[in-house]
Amino acid sequence: MCRLFSLTSRDPVSPMLAINALNVMKEGHDGSGVGLYLHDLGGPFGEMKEAPILSGIFTEAGLKRLSQTAAEIGLDPKYSMTFSPQTPPPPGTPKRGTYLARAYDIPEAWKGLPADELAQEYTRFRLMLRASGEELGDMQVFSFWPDTIMVKEVGDPLTVGQYLGLDNKDLVARRILAQGRQNTNYAINLYACHPFFLQGVCSMTNGENTAFIPIREYLSSRGVDGYSGYQSDSEVFAHILHFTLKRLGLGLEYYKHIITPLTDEELEGHPDRENLIRLKQACRKLIIDGPNCVIGCLPDGAMFMVQDRKKLRPGVVGGKPGIFAFSSEICGLNAAIPDRDPSKDFQPMHLDTAIVRPDCQEVTICNQMQVLPRLH
Repeated sequence: MCRLFSLTSRDPVSPMLAINALNVMKEGHDGSGVGLYLHDLGGPFGEMKEAPILSGIFTEAGLKRLSQTAAEIGLDPKYSMTFSPQTPPPPGTPKRGTYLARAYDIPEAWKGLPADELAQEYTRFRLMLRASGEELGDMQVFSFWPDTIMVKEVGDPLTVGQYLGLDNKDLVARRILAQGRQNTNYAINLYACHPFFLQGVCSMTNGENTAFIPIREYLSSRGVDGYSGYQSDSEVFAHILHFTLKRLGLGLEYYKHIITPLTDEELEGHPDRENLIRLKQACRKLIIDGPNCVIGCLPDGAMFMVQDRKKLRPGVVGGKPGIFAFSSEICGLNAAIPDRDPSKDFQPMHLDTAIVRPDCQEVTICNQMQVLPRLH
């Protein structure tokens, strides 16, 4: 199993807080990789919330080609943060080029576009760079989105964090997702490393999804930019969430009803029975098979945790007003927020969605047996 840890905070914090929590849970993961998602940034990036940020790893040739490609489109570099280690990589970590986060002013042609069309332009640019980078081997691109940075690498999370200098005082965020362990179901590939991200929607998973193939085929047939790649069976969790929010126009409360719908027996007598039956039938190809614990973050900064029916992967939520954490183990919570009231920690069961809204005031629980916002 791997281990997951996420933080949602009123004030920006260092990603090393999450990485240290992963390190405390080290007996539960093999130290073979780390993935980070940073959103609602502080520091210099926090002063340019609308500027899309490109995150990835580039060789020297890749950086030159990136500059040329961006200039041709009309993307003007605004601010860059690079992680260029000056020491040999730690054991298990390949020697690479420059780890880059670069914010851009967008071209005139993109200004004034509706939000959904602008999102498509961002996604197409990222996918174009990814495809050409895979062909030429000179760049790996993880995200191109405002107020968002992603870092992925092979190796022990704490060692990699120290190697890359992720304790940089200018690298801070209010929403952080961190996963420890590289993908093990398929070939080692940084694109298979959690978390997974698409247009402001992010998720990571501890477990496996044996329904991956039919879900992948269904999503790939939707004609949505970004429903592609799929180096990991867990990437579909982020795309199902995106599909729920962006294509179906439903709130987070419905996500669980799509991936793990209620049984026919549970639906008997449910106040939303007819609506949920129709939703279950319409989205039957998106039903997952676990065991899985999923942690995710929405574009507005809401963070959540869900479990599937098998409930064979650990997960707990806790914190205090101003900062909360979602963790695979309680020891991770203890390391990051030692002064919380542990009696208020909550471990979601298979019907629950545990949510912390962007104001970071409390954990709210949405249970699948409750009345939900109406379908439109």
